[in-house]
Amino acid sequence: MKLCQKLGAECFGTFVLVLGGCGTALFGGVGFLGVAIAFGLTVVAMAYGIGHISGAHLNPAVSFGVWANGRMTCKEMLAYWGAQVVGAIAAAAILFGINAACGKEAGLFAANAWGADILGNGYLDVNVCGAFAIECVLTFVFLMVILGATDSKHENGKFAGLAIGLTLTLIHLVSIPLTNTSVNPARSISQALFSQDFCAMPYLWLFIVAPLVGAGLAGLAYKCLTCEKK
Repeated sequence: MKLCQKLGAECFGTFVLVLGGCGTALFGGVGFLGVAIAFGLTVVAMAYGIGHISGAHLNPAVSFGVWANGRMTCKEMLAYWGAQVVGAIAAAAILFGINAACGKEAGLFAANAWGADILGNGYLDVNVCGAFAIECVLTFVFLMVILGATDSKHENGKFAGLAIGLTLTLIHLVSIPLTNTSVNPARSISQALFSQDFCAMPYLWLFIVAPLVGAGLAGLAYKCLTCEKK
């Protein structure tokens, strides 16, 4: 596939991820479990819908982990980042417009943060260290599953999309009450940009740095686990 085709697929896939996952959080009224399932389902759908074109990263952290593992070039990774952020922002803009059409204030707008004071009732009052740790560790777990499920040596690769989607659902079940779950800088950037009075922007740095750290460590760790001695 040409790079432009891959970028188009990544832009569309990330658009669907944010539209489906964050849209459910904003309008679905289905609680934490429903939102977790929505994010997992969108990843499964995109994995089988566009995975053969771009790999369906849908997430700058995933692309970073894949690069750290040696499966893509730095130039391609940076291009993926741009496409993912554009797709996420486009979806967030549509959600913002729909939210306004419903007569609702944006509020936090399904963005990521930590501390019950900003996230509201039903969330735990985790501090910045706890938020960083959970985002970093869960992104590490997510990338280990992705790298393993998509490994060319894996005999059941046709089930990779399902494994990845179920893992993302599990990750959301663990961390929605703590950080509203990011593990995806594009998803965090797009929602923070449309939060009311940019109230989520002071928290954004963590949801960029922590997932990238976790993903980079996973890329290196998986390479160590699978390297063959000569």
